[in-house]
Amino acid sequence: MSWGARSGVALGCRARPIVDMSYSRHFLDFQGSAIPSAMKKLVVTRLSPNFREAVALRHGVPVPLPGDGDLLVRNRFVGINASDINYSAGRYDASVKPPFDIGFEGVGDVVALGLSASADYTVGQAVAYVKAGSFAEYTVVPAKQAVPLPSVKPEFLTLMVSGATAYISLKELGELSEGQKVLVTAAAGGTGQFAVQLAKKAKCHVIGTCSSDEKGGFLKSIGCDRAINYKTESIESVLRKDYPEGVDVVYESVGGKMFDLAVNSLATKGRLIVIGFITGYQNPTGLSPIKAEVLPAKLLKKSASIRGFFLNHYFSEYKMALKHLLKMYEKGELVCEVDLGDMSPEGKFTGLESVFRAVDYMYMGKNIGKIVVELPHSVNSKL
Repeated sequence: MSWGARSGVALGCRARPIVDMSYSRHFLDFQGSAIPSAMKKLVVTRLSPNFREAVALRHGVPVPLPGDGDLLVRNRFVGINASDINYSAGRYDASVKPPFDIGFEGVGDVVALGLSASADYTVGQAVAYVKAGSFAEYTVVPAKQAVPLPSVKPEFLTLMVSGATAYISLKELGELSEGQKVLVTAAAGGTGQFAVQLAKKAKCHVIGTCSSDEKGGFLKSIGCDRAINYKTESIESVLRKDYPEGVDVVYESVGGKMFDLAVNSLATKGRLIVIGFITGYQNPTGLSPIKAEVLPAKLLKKSASIRGFFLNHYFSEYKMALKHLLKMYEKGELVCEVDLGDMSPEGKFTGLESVFRAVDYMYMGKNIGKIVVELPHSVNSKL
C-alpha cells in the first residue's frame, strides 16, 4: 500500500503502513504519546430529525490514517449547529444512506500528516476545519481545507460556520449601507451575534430579537441598538411603533411566524436573507408553516426581495471571509461568544456523549453565543 492510500476496514486488523520510515514520527503526537488505534465517534445510524434517535455513539472505531495530502486532527472543540439535525435527517443529500459520520466543524491539533501535507503543516499545529465528521475524537482533514491557527481556542470555532455565514451573506446579499435598519432574529445565538456586530461595523442601526433579558444585555454589550425580548414584548408592536417605515435588511434564521413577521416588516426595496428556519427542523418535513399565498403581492408592493443563503454555495468567498474575521478577532474588534454549557442543567458540555445534550440545549433556546463541546484528551496523552 502506498503512503497516499487511505485505509478502510483493514485498519483494524493490520499494522499501519509507513513506507518512508523517516516519517514514522508523524504517527506520534507531539508530546510523544502514541496515537491510539481506536477512538469514539458519533454516527448517524437511521434518518430522523430527532437527533437522539438518529445518532449513536460508537466505541472502538479504528483511528483513520491520513493520506498523502491529509492531516489527522485530534479534535479539542467541536461546534454545534442547528442544521446538525437536518444532516441526521438526511435532508442535504438523499443519496447518502446510514451509517455516516456527523458534525460540521472542529478545532484541534495536528497529530499526524501525509508527506505532501507536511510541506505546509507540522505535528502539534493548531488548526480549524469545516468538514463532515467532526463529532469524533480524531478526524482526517485534507490539508487544503484546514485553517492554521495561533492556538487551540473555542473562540476560533465560532468563526468557521457561524461567523462566515454572517459575513458572507451580509456582504454578498445584504447590500448594507450606513444608516440602514437591520433586524437580526435569534440575535444572541451562534451566528446572530456576528450579524449584529458586522451590521454595526457597516454603520447600520441594528435591532435584535431574543428570549431573555440576559440575552438582551449581551446584545447591547455587542452594539445592538434595540434588543427585543419576545417573551416580554411584542416584536410586531415594537417594529410598527418604532420603525413605521420598515427595516431594510432582515437576517432571518427562525422561520414560521417570525418569517411572516419579517416579510411584513420589510421597507421599500428591503432584503430578507434566509439563513435557516430552526423552528421547522424538528418537524418531519423540516419546515414550519408560513403564510406564503400573498407573498408575491407583498414583495411586488415593496419592490422587496427574499434571498436564501447556504454556505456551501459560497466556498469561493470562504477563505477571504475567514481571514478577515480572524484578523478582526485578533485585533479585539469582534466578540466571539462561546457557550460551553456551564449554565445548562447538567453542566459543561464535555466529551462526545454530551453532544446530545448540547443539541437539546440549542433547541431549548437557552444558549448565548455559539454552542461548543470540549473533547478532553485521552488517558494516554501526556498533555
